[in-house]
Amino acid sequence: MSARSSNDGRGCVLHARIVTGTGGGPEKTILNSPRHLARLGWDSLVVYLHPPDDPGFAVIEDRAREAGAPLVGIPESLPIDPRALRRLLRLCKDHDVRVWHGHDYKSNLYGRLLRPFHRMQLVTTVHGWVKHTTRTPLYYAIDRWCLKRYERVVAVSADLERRCLEIGVPRERLVLVENAIDTEVFRRSAPRPANGRVVIGAVGRLSEEKGFDLLIQAVERLVADGRDVALAIAGEGDARGALASRIAASPAADRMELLGFRADTVALFEGFDVFCLSSLREGLPNVVLEAMAMEVPVLATRSGGMQEFARDGEDALLCDPGSVDELHAGLARLVDDADLRARLARGARERIVADCSFAARMDRVAELYRRS
Repeated sequence: MSARSSNDGRGCVLHARIVTGTGGGPEKTILNSPRHLARLGWDSLVVYLHPPDDPGFAVIEDRAREAGAPLVGIPESLPIDPRALRRLLRLCKDHDVRVWHGHDYKSNLYGRLLRPFHRMQLVTTVHGWVKHTTRTPLYYAIDRWCLKRYERVVAVSADLERRCLEIGVPRERLVLVENAIDTEVFRRSAPRPANGRVVIGAVGRLSEEKGFDLLIQAVERLVADGRDVALAIAGEGDARGALASRIAASPAADRMELLGFRADTVALFEGFDVFCLSSLREGLPNVVLEAMAMEVPVLATRSGGMQEFARDGEDALLCDPGSVDELHAGLARLVDDADLRARLARGARERIVADCSFAARMDRVAELYRRS
């Protein structure tokens, strides 16, 4: 079914996602999409399903206002909520939605359930399957069923593209469109002050798959080696309590800090000398692209999309996931070698500007809408 309307391709795209707390990396793509789609002739609506009375949703509302993204929040109490479905259907009809763009297992399922009642093209972006819970097998099963029945499936990294093929997504419906960022927003305005202590930064949801406990151990070893370093981790999540207790018990506790959610991302990156992605599982995380654009030298694990995206030794350093030894060795190289840090920072900025423009990404996504 074509997304083309009588107004020369103009139509409404509804981006749908389920979210808790302040969200994660996909919000950077979803909330920044409407203004680019408007440039290309598409109206947009962003709909987030969220737990009732979730205080984190107010942060997402603020981010949406800053990005100029029209946002509707739908509180949802049940695993499959008929009230939410009825409201979504009314939004589809009221806004003449031509493209349903899902961003997770539930929004993909809801798109399939609603399509018999409202004609629209089904598109989804696979951002990655990373957080494991007791319900994860059920969520994966639902998503596998949905993905094989969507007209367009967008994978944000090569490893996710392969995974989609493995679970049965038809090759002709699958396209690789890697994550991207606004390189004008993420631009360093001043060099990092050289004050002796090297600040290692990390950003992400505080959960098991991010490997922050391993990063803390690696930094402890750096301090024990006599290196003058500090660690700052920004983000919220269900592992915050455990990580805070781990830091409090550390002999290097005075060198480590959990910053919580930080909206001032550019200023945050400007305060880092090194960025570390310690994840056990990932797609292609926006935070790494942002660090690279901000000329912060990156050490990243070979998790998911990073192994194929990063050019080891040219625009980042890579190490194996799940290893404190590997994190320690990689960070030690960066801490000890200012010339290496400067070279990686230059290479990273050049790479992001050349290959990761958000505007160019949205041109490709809009073309997918038009061609379907």
